Amino acid sequence: MKILVINTGSSSIKYELFDMEHHRVMASGMAEKIGEDTSLLTHKGISPNGDPVEKMEDAVIADHLEGMNRIVQLLVDPDLGPIQAKSEISAVGHRVVHGGEAFHSTTIIDKKVIAAIRKNIPLAPLHNPPNLVGIEITTTLFPDAPQVAVFDTAFHQTIPMKAFLYALPLELYREKKVRRYGFHGTSHAYVAERAADYLGQSLAELNLITIHLGNGASMAAIKRGKCVDTTMGMTPLEGLVMGSRSGDVDPAIPFFLSDQLGMSFKDIDGLLNKDSGLKGLCGTNDMREVLEKKDAGDDRARMALEVYCYRIKKYIGAYFAALESLDVMVFTAGIGENAPYIRELSCSGLNGLGIELDREQNHGVREGIKEISSPKSHVRVLVIPTNEELKIAQETKRVLQNILVK
Repeated sequence: MKILVINTGSSSIKYELFDMEHHRVMASGMAEKIGEDTSLLTHKGISPNGDPVEKMEDAVIADHLEGMNRIVQLLVDPDLGPIQAKSEISAVGHRVVHGGEAFHSTTIIDKKVIAAIRKNIPLAPLHNPPNLVGIEITTTLFPDAPQVAVFDTAFHQTIPMKAFLYALPLELYREKKVRRYGFHGTSHAYVAERAADYLGQSLAELNLITIHLGNGASMAAIKRGKCVDTTMGMTPLEGLVMGSRSGDVDPAIPFFLSDQLGMSFKDIDGLLNKDSGLKGLCGTNDMREVLEKKDAGDDRARMALEVYCYRIKKYIGAYFAALESLDVMVFTAGIGENAPYIRELSCSGLNGLGIELDREQNHGVREGIKEISSPKSHVRVLVIPTNEELKIAQETKRVLQNILVK
């Protein structure tokens, strides 16, 4: 079974082709800056004779259809492609950002599913429209391959009402579905499952806090295998301090900015999403640059990191309370996997909760899963590389097999 995973953005298409039978990646790449004056297409894969290949193209890609056509050409290229014909692809798995309350799990895409994704556009106006474009294009290009939707929000649909409701007039939830949804669900689910496998226990036996730290960042409280709370809310703006997003702020601040600075709601939206977070605090949203500045004695960078990690620490405490007991904590994604200082600062002073890191293990370099907790720590602390594309492929395969069994 060969499964193509697609993640369609407003000006990009990220793809990965999996050979599920032999547990390997056959090809991966991205088309970027679609619709701009100069586009970029990068491709890595396995040639027909089994050799690794790489290709990079600078060319104008007018739209997503042209981009997807070019990706297909690379996949079946006699010299570069891992497959001989697009008919070899068994299914296409799509990352869909927002499923609202309509989807609690992965699903085969049909007209009703497309209509539901379109209905949720007001909840994710920047993400769901390009996700739909990707679905429409691949349905045309691969007419015989089932199309499968894997939703960022689905894993969080087990959150109880007491955790997902905002204290707003209830009609806003009933009529407009204003509530906490959460995101990064595919990543949180993947690393939770990997943690259970590593520990040799059933996920249904464990309480976990998973900490996804990339340019976007979120945490999840997972009780006996089910998510019971998460930091992102109705949108990905709520929660942790992020690369350029503010995370939690006083809800009255937008009104203050409007009254005192004459800012429009569009300007405030841009400020909170694109010019805040680490970028707003110290001038850059690249964690590597922030750490370099801190090491060079930059006080703004040091302060930004303290704010960043203090927010993580506060949520660790909150989720410890929500779970009532904690077995495992997992750091993942680009920053979570590669920034020992962030992990150390976020966990400092948590001995009272049974969380204690081993400094040597935390700073050590090792492939795969790494355990960084001290032998004295009551909570196991792991670093687990996330793989959202693999999880989407696994979910796609699971859904297809369920249909075959029925």
